Amino acid sequence: MTPEVRTHEAADLSWFKSSYSSNEGGECVEVAASEQAVSVRDSNDVTRPHLSVSHPGWARFVRYVAGA
Repeated sequence: MTPEVRTHEAADLSWFKSSYSSNEGGECVEVAASEQAVSVRDSNDVTRPHLSVSHPGWARFVRYVAGA
């Protein structure tokens, strides 16, 4: 999995906040999926670059953190 940082297309994506994020601050992430990749960003500072990974890379990541 090779992460790719992009800033120019963040405004074109439909971002949604993680269901584990609260409205009380702290660690919050937002995710957006496109045909090319899945992107993740810090919802507390959306001006920072986001991380984009391929769909297969995202699937491997999710399986890993789920403990499968």
